Amino acid sequence: MVSRGLSLQIVVPSSSNTFQQSWIASGRILFLIAVSGLGAIGLVVLSALWAGTESDAAALDRQRQLVNARLREQVDQVAHVIGQFGNGYLTRVYPAARSTGGSSSLDAVLTAAAGSAISQTAMSAFGYDQAFVVDEKAQLLMLADAQTEKRYRWMKPLFLPLLQDARLGVRQGPVSERTPSSMESHLASAVRSNRALANLMRLEGRPTIVGVVAINGADQGQQQPMRQFLIVVRFIDGAALDELSRQQGLNGARFARTADADENEVAFQIDATANGEPIGFIVWRPDLPGSRVIGRLMPALSIAALVIAILFSVLLVRLRSSLGELKKSELHARQLALHDVLTDLPNRALFAIRFDECLAETKNSAERSAVALLDLDRFKAVNDTFGHAAGDELIRMAAERIRSILRPGDTLARLGGDEFALLLRDIKEHDRVLPAICEAIVAELGKPFPLLRGEAVARVGGSIGVTVVPDAGRNADDIMRYADVALYEAKMGGRGQWRVYSPSMDGGRNARDILKNELREVLAKSMASSGDSLRSDPAANRPDFGSLEVYYQTVHRAEGGYSASGAEALVRWRHSQRGLLAPSSFIPVAEEGGLIDALGFWVLREACRAACKWPEDTFVAVNVSPAQLRRPNFAEEVFAVLQESGLPPSRLELELTESSLIEDNSDVYSVLKSLRSQGVQISLDDFGTGFSCLSHLMRFDIDRIKIDRSFVSLLGTKANGAAIIGAIVALSRNLGISTTAEGVETEYQRDFLAALGCTDLQGYFFSKPVPLRELDCFQQPESAAGLLTNAPGAVA
Repeated sequence: MVSRGLSLQIVVPSSSNTFQQSWIASGRILFLIAVSGLGAIGLVVLSALWAGTESDAAALDRQRQLVNARLREQVDQVAHVIGQFGNGYLTRVYPAARSTGGSSSLDAVLTAAAGSAISQTAMSAFGYDQAFVVDEKAQLLMLADAQTEKRYRWMKPLFLPLLQDARLGVRQGPVSERTPSSMESHLASAVRSNRALANLMRLEGRPTIVGVVAINGADQGQQQPMRQFLIVVRFIDGAALDELSRQQGLNGARFARTADADENEVAFQIDATANGEPIGFIVWRPDLPGSRVIGRLMPALSIAALVIAILFSVLLVRLRSSLGELKKSELHARQLALHDVLTDLPNRALFAIRFDECLAETKNSAERSAVALLDLDRFKAVNDTFGHAAGDELIRMAAERIRSILRPGDTLARLGGDEFALLLRDIKEHDRVLPAICEAIVAELGKPFPLLRGEAVARVGGSIGVTVVPDAGRNADDIMRYADVALYEAKMGGRGQWRVYSPSMDGGRNARDILKNELREVLAKSMASSGDSLRSDPAANRPDFGSLEVYYQTVHRAEGGYSASGAEALVRWRHSQRGLLAPSSFIPVAEEGGLIDALGFWVLREACRAACKWPEDTFVAVNVSPAQLRRPNFAEEVFAVLQESGLPPSRLELELTESSLIEDNSDVYSVLKSLRSQGVQISLDDFGTGFSCLSHLMRFDIDRIKIDRSFVSLLGTKANGAAIIGAIVALSRNLGISTTAEGVETEYQRDFLAALGCTDLQGYFFSKPVPLRELDCFQQPESAAGLLTNAPGAVA
């Protein structure tokens, strides 16, 4: 019989839409990272350029300030020098001329001669370009040639404002307390009357420093004569500019009347002292340290930016590639979550989704569909005779044969083991379409299956139970139950047949009800023979439907010669009419009929009694159903069995399926916590095939993980099998959890799993499930080596 419990409430998001949205989101993130990286590189370059520009601006401003200061210094120097010169003349030369007592006419001649001498002295001694001695009206008071007089006439209008400047007036000195001598009075009077003045102006179109100082005076008490002045001229666009260029480091300095500086030059404007009007410009090539540094660093910065950009681009490409691989891996994981690993067919979850969609689409339409449950007839015999590898090969070949018959819109799903489900859409003419498909499948499955590369040939056949929708109603659970009833009828009719459900099949012949009643009788008989009873009737009055037996499959250590470390208890039903039934045939019925608690309790007690006679370093593993875990007093029942049998709690291992922990409710957590507090070991069976959740390993404090045989069977055939097992073993090792690999069939699998780090191994290579009377490895530990040699040929 098949396991019929289909959950039709599973909701799985669209993988393609989720993948596309995640890809777009990743692309946006990568774009932002790229923009940020390029922005950071650009910011570094711009910062360097800004720093260089600011440095150049500061250097240029400093040079301009130095030039301006130097010009003011030269103007002040001219004023100071001619002031000293005028003081010397007043105190020494002019008083000496006055002391001779000459007439005024003689004074004029002497003054003209003295003026020429003063002019020559100023030009020769102090290096002025021109010097003139004039009176208050700017008339020359010196001997001069015609060219000099002509040149002076052009300059005279510019000198008049300077001669009229109030700063050239007489300055009163401080009053002394003592009476000075006559000579001191003359000298003091001369000094007090002297004041120098220097201005920047344009003469003859050239920037010029012009200095003026009074060079005559009068004795106290005498009438003030016409004042005389010395005017000196220094052009600053010739030798003076060269000297300024050398002192201030002005490269290529030149004078220009307009700001005609080239691209790599700067112009400094010279303003007149009197009115601030521009005189001209000093143009030079500035020393710009920032540009010089940038010029030296820019190649290095460019190379660094290029290298960073290349590295960043490579990083982005790698990151993009990694994200792509991650998304593909996620998509592959989603694919695995909805498909069977062995056959790549849709699994139970995907079939439930498509079935639910089919019911929704046909709710208000005339479309007719069909649901079929298919079971291989003699699969268990093949599996037990030739091993699980042959059984897996048979499942794959059967799936290919069935799929080749179906139409493109039909769905074939593997529910588990040798159980398949079919969803046939749009069978309006089901009187012809449905029989053709079912008969073709039965005929195809009846053909021989060459297995193990032709070394074995299996003849199995298949039975099909069909329900037509909406003839059988629209409730998904009822439809699947009807298909199950039809399948049971097909098997009871001799197998190798197909049946369509009809209401007459429920008249006392419902497959589950029949099996449920028979199991109840057998369980009551077994409980009575063990000292418990569900009923008060004598066991002799009950119908004989066989008996329950506990088989044991040994678990072997992956180290130390592969000695037996324990055994797993597996219930069997030796039916009086149907033969030996595997748990998959009656466990779902026991769960549905409320018999699973009593059945599990009976198996637990039998296993604990048997394990008491085994060596102290061994354990017994007992499967626990989700219904048992949900009972609040389950832990107390386990402790009672342990106390009754005398088995230490540490030698009992309870195997849970991942579905037992799906609800993750507080009752299950409390039960498991209570069991572990007394030393009972907890293992997680068939890890990786259901709703694997890593949080369960931590929250429920799992002691052992059992790797499902579907992964072990992939060793040597598919690379992802080794990768999955390696990941599970690595995870278990890091968490300190033991690992048992199930379904070990070959020596290669044994050695490979041991090398990967599995702590224990279980499978037909070591031992098939056997009754307690045939379990002799614990009584004779030395026979383990012989067991490894003989086991592969055993048949369950």
